Amino acid sequence: MDLEDARILLVDDEVAHLETLQRLFRKEGHEVVAASGGQEALDSMREEKFHLIITDLMMPDIDGMDVLKLARTLQPEAEVILMTAFGTVERAVEGMKEGAYDFVPKPIKRTTILQAAKKALQHQALVVENRQLKARLADLEEERTIVGQSPLTREAVDRVRQVAPSDATVLITGESGTGKELFAEMIHRLSHRSDGPFIAVNCAALPESILESELFGYEEGAFTGASEQKIGRFEAADGGTLFLDEIGEMSPQVQVKLLRVLQEGSFERLGANTPTEVDVRVVAATNRDLEEAMDAGEFREDLYYRLNVIDIKIPPLRHRMEDVPLLAEHFLQIYCDKNDRQISGFSQSALENLSSYDWPGNVRELENAVERAVVLDTDGLIDEDDLPDQVVSGQAEDRHITIPLGTSLDEIEKLVLHETLKMTQGDKKLAAKLLGIATRTIYRKL
Repeated sequence: MDLEDARILLVDDEVAHLETLQRLFRKEGHEVVAASGGQEALDSMREEKFHLIITDLMMPDIDGMDVLKLARTLQPEAEVILMTAFGTVERAVEGMKEGAYDFVPKPIKRTTILQAAKKALQHQALVVENRQLKARLADLEEERTIVGQSPLTREAVDRVRQVAPSDATVLITGESGTGKELFAEMIHRLSHRSDGPFIAVNCAALPESILESELFGYEEGAFTGASEQKIGRFEAADGGTLFLDEIGEMSPQVQVKLLRVLQEGSFERLGANTPTEVDVRVVAATNRDLEEAMDAGEFREDLYYRLNVIDIKIPPLRHRMEDVPLLAEHFLQIYCDKNDRQISGFSQSALENLSSYDWPGNVRELENAVERAVVLDTDGLIDEDDLPDQVVSGQAEDRHITIPLGTSLDEIEKLVLHETLKMTQGDKKLAAKLLGIATRTIYRKL
């Protein structure tokens, strides 16, 4: 980007001062948008992209600090300069701690503001160049993770690239087996936290008491068997990203503590009396409908809105069937290498079966099917005889039940649960995958 081509957002509730700045920067060749207050600035940031935001600090309603915080989420690549009146320098310094690039005192001098803007734009260009380099490097690693060229897959990947540079919490939704953790890892890789740790926790796999201690840690003597202090996953992820998988299965008690961390950036270990501060970005994932869980009183509304600052929906495999051959070849290479096998590829009939099956278990089920085929193959070519029976028969496409009108929701749930278990021959883990719930939920309902 040439510095002269930079787009600048000017924010000031003093109209005369705003017009003066607008003329000054336009004379320098910049494209300028003027906002006469914080609300106008917010509207502009939602609609357009800017390289630099210059905002007055003291404004009614939405002030300069609020504009700065909103810019960090809505315009993460933009630099922010604060304009300060006499007596507000201390707040401006606080603003720099919050991420502002610089501040200039009022009355504004022409040379001072232009020099500050030039340095901010040069810094912004360097940051963008660095992120683009990271993205190109991540593409090489991405070949081993997120595979697919369908429009829905590309849309999800583009969304990740857009939100990764910010520190906003992200909620990833999608059916079990769609690869939500891989997308969370990609968010971490493309963020400024990529040098920090990426810590993943499956909230459905741990009982409530253990999950709480795993997340927040504990002090020596906090409970029977706590013989020494242990740091939790939040502390382990300090400076990096914490991925909370199956967030919909988290108990109300742990939800309260999680909400506090998101609000205050601190928590207390079990048995501790003093808070521990952490700098962690939270990415959560679920295969549940959290809005339904809120209506049922199973998930806190305030926590939902804290987590769902930015949402990314991962499509099921049946909605992006053009990705199946690419994924199959990808997994074939992985498991040939793991098992030291020489297999040339898939027969036409095997590919047709793979591409016509409904994949209720999504990418995870496809991966398992390919691994099985690699192990069972005897002639160096994957044929339909090497594939699972349900894939060859296409049975998943025809599975259905009939429910009469007027049947109660409790009865519908019971019927669907029992029929699914019958179909999976009692395999509760597979039934949970098909129903999009945790395995322990199956046990609880039974």
